Amino acid sequence: MSLTLSILFYVTIFLGIIKLYIKLTTGWCKSNVCLIGKTAIVTGANTGIGYETAEDFAKRGAKVILACRNEDRGTKAAENIIKSTDNTNVFFKHLDMSSFESVRKFAEDINKFEKRLDILVNNAGVGTCGRKKSENGLLMLMQINYFGPFLLTYLLLDLLKKTSNSRVINVSSIVAKLLKNFDIEDLNNFPKFKFDWLGNVYLYSLSKLCNILFTIELSKKLKGTSTTTYSLHPGVVNTKIIRDLPPVMKYSNSLTFKHFFKSPIEGAQTNIYCSVAKGIEKLSGEHFHNCYRVSRYNIMESQELAERLWKTTERILNLQEMM
Repeated sequence: MSLTLSILFYVTIFLGIIKLYIKLTTGWCKSNVCLIGKTAIVTGANTGIGYETAEDFAKRGAKVILACRNEDRGTKAAENIIKSTDNTNVFFKHLDMSSFESVRKFAEDINKFEKRLDILVNNAGVGTCGRKKSENGLLMLMQINYFGPFLLTYLLLDLLKKTSNSRVINVSSIVAKLLKNFDIEDLNNFPKFKFDWLGNVYLYSLSKLCNILFTIELSKKLKGTSTTTYSLHPGVVNTKIIRDLPPVMKYSNSLTFKHFFKSPIEGAQTNIYCSVAKGIEKLSGEHFHNCYRVSRYNIMESQELAERLWKTTERILNLQEMM
């Protein structure tokens, strides 16, 4: 057997073991909680784990708002969910996390027309944007993955607190563990690495760490209310988050993700669990994976870090202190 064939053989065996491990360890949300009379917003719900999460909520009878950037895809996703669930209370609303004007307009519309908000799932995200900056002057990846969801949650918080036992779910990633430290005052500069792809990995990891620290501090600010919040790692999932990778990497990764890692419905389970499971209210601010609480990553143990990040984010977004 040639060296190339030998390498391919062992790589295939290795990926097969990973696939078996994932199948055996994937957690499934077994809660049968009914959501009739409740309202849920899922960002980035036109595809992937966001779509599967929204469809699950619709099956449970909730009013579901698919908050998506692309109108055609968002409308089509809503139509498909209505068709598959017979729940006609499913709607698309435009939301572009790369524009704070869009986030504010969306939140204003929700606050004006919705009487309650039981579940907010901050799911929308991107894998790479390079050095590109948004119209607001922030690194695009950081804005879409962190600053946008922070602003959206901030603007909807009064409605969430007015709704009994509401929940905020922040989709993060285990890649947050890659960062052992970071400069809170330097969230808007592309990192200095020899290769840009390393800078993208760093930024993605940073955005996901910020999601978790945001959840920790938000839980502190929500004490005394019935609103709770959770962050989660959905697993390595075959979704379109790799769509912005270079063509060769995109193709190779899509093949690997498709055949050896979680499907979108498997990846959505922890989203769903944190949104509907009973008895986890006392775990507000904690981090979840495979439908159970996991220990916080080392860097997240500092309450001071979460508090400092919150204050820095408020300053960057020109927000008044929330509480």
